[in-house]
Amino acid sequence: MADTHPIRTFVVRAGRMTDAQKRALELHRPSFIIPYSNQKTDFERFFNEEKPLVAEIGFGMGQATWQIAIQHPEFNYLGIEVHTPGVGRLVMEIANHEIKNLKIIQHDAVEVFENMIPDASLAGIHLFYPDPWPKKRHHKRRIVRPELVSLFASKLAPGGYFYFVTDVEEYALASLSVLSENSQLRNPFEGFAPRQAWRPETKFEKRAKTAGIEKAAWELYFLRTGN
Repeated sequence: MADTHPIRTFVVRAGRMTDAQKRALELHRPSFIIPYSNQKTDFERFFNEEKPLVAEIGFGMGQATWQIAIQHPEFNYLGIEVHTPGVGRLVMEIANHEIKNLKIIQHDAVEVFENMIPDASLAGIHLFYPDPWPKKRHHKRRIVRPELVSLFASKLAPGGYFYFVTDVEEYALASLSVLSENSQLRNPFEGFAPRQAWRPETKFEKRAKTAGIEKAAWELYFLRTGN
C-alpha cells in the first residue's frame, strides 16, 4: 500500500542519549508514553483527571512543554515527538517534577493526527519553532502547509486555538498566509499575534532581548470557527 503522505516534515537526526535519559525511558516508558495506534483514541483514560486536551507538535527537548503543563494544571497535555533524546529528556522532567497532566507519543505527528486524534477533540495545538526548511525546494516539507493545516484545524474543538511560533520571518509570513486562507480558522489579531505571556521564553529569545534585538520571534494565534 502506498504511503498516504510520503513528504515528511522532519528528518530523523542522530542524537546522543545520556545515561539518565536511557534510565528514564527504561523506568517510565509505560507510565508516560502512550503507544502509537492507527485507531482513534480516547486520551482521557491515560490521565488522572478529565480536562481539556492540548497537543504539542514536535516538542524538541520539551523545555517549554513541561513548564507549561506545570503552570496550567487545568489542561491535559499531549507532547508528540520523534527524536528519542528529546523524549528521554521530557520523561526525566515529568518524573522529576511529578507531572500528572502530561503524556508523550513518540511518533510522526501527522500520523498521530490522522489516525489517533478524534475530530473536534482538542482545546489547543502548540507548534513552537518547527523546522523552517529554508531552501525553496524544501518548502513542500514544511508542516504549515494547506493540507496539514486543514487536518490540524479539524481536530480542534470550536473555539480551540492553534499557536505557532517561529524565528524565521519568511516562514512566519508564509504561515500567516496559509492559516488565513483556511476557512476553519480565524485570526483574532491584525496579522501577527502579540507574545503570549504564558509561553516560556527560549534561550535564544532571552539572548536577543538582552542584545536589544526588537523582534526575536513571530507568533500566530488562530481560533477554530464554530460554536
